[in-house]
Amino acid sequence: MGKMTDQLPIFKARIPEWLVILSIFAVLLSSVLLFALSTADGTAAAGYYGASASDVQFSLLMFYAAVASFAVVERRFFARVVTKDYLLICIILEILIAYWCYHTREIWLVFTLRFLQGIVNCGLTSISLNLLFSRLKSEHAKETGYTIFYGMILCVSPLTALFSVPIVENFEYNVVYKAIIFCFLPSAVLLFSVMNRVHLLRKTPLYKIDWMSFVLFSTMLVCIAYVLVYGQQYDWLDDASILYSILAILCLFVVSIVRQLTLKRPAVDLSIFRSRNFAIGIVFLVILYIIRGAFSLTSSYFINVLGMDSLHANEIMIFNIAGVVVGSIIAIRFLIRQKHLRVLWVTGFVLLFAFFLWMCQLFASEAGTANFYLPLFLQGVGAGMVMSPIVMFIMSSVPDRMSQSASSVGVFVRFSTFSLSLAFINFYQLYFKGKHGDDLRGGITLLDFNLPERLKMYQSALSSRGMPRDEAGKVAVGLLNKAVQKQTFLQFCVSYYEWIAVLCLLSIVFIALQPIISRTVINLRGKQPAAVGF
Repeated sequence: MGKMTDQLPIFKARIPEWLVILSIFAVLLSSVLLFALSTADGTAAAGYYGASASDVQFSLLMFYAAVASFAVVERRFFARVVTKDYLLICIILEILIAYWCYHTREIWLVFTLRFLQGIVNCGLTSISLNLLFSRLKSEHAKETGYTIFYGMILCVSPLTALFSVPIVENFEYNVVYKAIIFCFLPSAVLLFSVMNRVHLLRKTPLYKIDWMSFVLFSTMLVCIAYVLVYGQQYDWLDDASILYSILAILCLFVVSIVRQLTLKRPAVDLSIFRSRNFAIGIVFLVILYIIRGAFSLTSSYFINVLGMDSLHANEIMIFNIAGVVVGSIIAIRFLIRQKHLRVLWVTGFVLLFAFFLWMCQLFASEAGTANFYLPLFLQGVGAGMVMSPIVMFIMSSVPDRMSQSASSVGVFVRFSTFSLSLAFINFYQLYFKGKHGDDLRGGITLLDFNLPERLKMYQSALSSRGMPRDEAGKVAVGLLNKAVQKQTFLQFCVSYYEWIAVLCLLSIVFIALQPIISRTVINLRGKQPAAVGF
């Protein structure tokens, strides 16, 4: 009945296995939903808090920074406290923080609360993953568990949007935090009630927790998030706060490295970087997260250009979720057979390459939604085929005793690349907006001799609906500007996706030139599951 600790099984006798798995998944899904909650409907969030789009992105990264930095010390808490009590503590804190989020309209307080949410969420994810691995009985339990978890993470944005958009459309924005409480409560009560009071991990004392590493890491990650989210808005080095943040990042990075090298028991063993495979895995993780960040433009295109509402745009993403499920199943089959890893990676990146190239052809100011079903499905299959294998490749490239260090570095890299991807999109969007906007306006004023006719057409259409003629003239100019903005955004999407397609192509060549990838045996049996995996 699972791993025996203190002569008691983890779960109570006579509890059916399906109920145990269901309760673990319910808690895991609630934890995953919480991650993207603040950005599920960015416009509504910005409106409710009187904040900018950058503030909404920063609130997401505050959560992520907490998760990534707390992963360094979380394992010691887990090993010290009885698992059932640890779950209860995490759930109570999660509900209290969510309730506080529900009652505040101050954006700075939201930043703080999202950071605290991230810390608690790190614990909840850790409990859920460890419990899940204790239930999966095959010798490849961890491979299966990780693939399921990373599959869920690939679907986090559309899942969160499908959960939160109907709430935001019918209530004030803050009600999403009340809704997440009602998600957590039944799932947590169910899981709590089927567990025995045992230690899932070998009990270790709480002394000598490396708090300093957590403080240094978290401060550095918050500074990275601040620079990458607000840098563009504040003109980078022209702004003192950005300049000081960059200096702080450099200082904290150097201090952290020196500290880890001199500590007897470092939180992160830096000798993992001596492994060639570890370095290869990290490079692909960076590439994958830049590609994954670019995918969000597809939803933006559906909303900004095709004029869909947020719910409809994310309903189409169900095809992408179906693709992720198929890709994850293929990945598990490959990983269990432990061969042809290179074939798996190449196929995954070829599908991603095909998606971005195909989308460049499909992007237009008017398009039928049915055209996007197949490319979205293929993108999901490709992402599902490479996401968990890359993470497991990184974990398998280091000895068992270093698995915690590998996962900490992996989380740091994922956080930094995710933030960098947001910054890339913000930067290129403004760059293209200026460039294409000027080109288009130049084209309209100099070349488009039909301009007066087009304005007249808008004007007469508005007048025929009863609008006064002078007012219709002003609105017609506004409509023309809107058309120009739409075209600019379209051009940006095409240009950015062309760049990402080139990145996919380079990745395929790089994988083909690395036979060592296929010679690596994926083996996670002795590895402890990472506390976090976003």
